[in-house]
Amino acid sequence: MEWSIQEIAKKAGTTSRTLRHYGERGLLEPSRIGANGYRYYDQAALVRLQRILLLRELGLSLPAIAEVLEGQRDTPAALRTHLLLLEQERERIGRQIEAVRTTLHKTENGEELMAEEVFDGFDHTQYEEEVTERWGRDAYEKGDRWWRSLSAAQKQAFMDEQAGIARDFGQAARDGLAADSDEVQEIARRQVAWLSTTTTPTKEYVIGLGRMYVDDPRFGRNYDQHGEGTVLLVRDAMKVYAERNM
Repeated sequence: MEWSIQEIAKKAGTTSRTLRHYGERGLLEPSRIGANGYRYYDQAALVRLQRILLLRELGLSLPAIAEVLEGQRDTPAALRTHLLLLEQERERIGRQIEAVRTTLHKTENGEELMAEEVFDGFDHTQYEEEVTERWGRDAYEKGDRWWRSLSAAQKQAFMDEQAGIARDFGQAARDGLAADSDEVQEIARRQVAWLSTTTTPTKEYVIGLGRMYVDDPRFGRNYDQHGEGTVLLVRDAMKVYAERNM
C-alpha cells in the first residue's frame, strides 16, 4: 500500500512542502514518483517519517536527525527508544497535569499550597539530589557537564546503546541463560563499559547499581519492559561481573 504526498501530509499534520523539503535534505525519499510527477510513499517511508517527526519533537535539527537516522538503521530498536522517551514524557506531563489540577483546586478553595505539589513534574534535574546522596556531588556535576556537552545525535546514540543492552538482557532472560554464563557476562561487560562513559565504576558501584535496578521501579522498568524477570538477571549478572573483574 502507498499514499500520495497530499495524503501523508494531511495525516501527519504537516505540509507537502515540508515533505518535499525532507526529500531534498535526503531525509525522506518517496518510494516512487508517478508519471504525473506526484510523489508516493510506502509503509517504510511512513515509519521513517514517524521517526523524523519524533526527533523533531525532541528538538533535533534536520542535520542532527540525518546523523541519527544514518547511525541507527535498526528501526525496531530506534522505535523502542522513542517509545521509552515518550512514556517517560507522558509520566512527567501526567504529573504536571495533577500539579496544575491541585493548584487550581486549592486556589479556588483558599487552601494552603505546598511547593512540592505545585512544581511536581516540572523538574528536569529530578535525580540531582538522589545521585548526590548516593555517589557524591562531584559524580552528579561530572555527569551533568558530560551530558550537556553532547550533541543531540550523541545523546540519542548513547541512549540507543543502552536500549540495545537492555534488549539483549531481555532476550537472555527469555532464553533462560544464567547470570554467570559467558553470553550474559558479555552483556554485563557492555553494561559496565557503557557506565564507564560517564564515570569510573568500582566494584561496589556496579553491584549497588544492579541492586538499585531491582529496588527502584523507575530504573527496573527499563529492563523488565523486555520481559518479566530481566531486571533480576541484570542485577545478578552485574554482581558476578564485578566480583570476577573488578
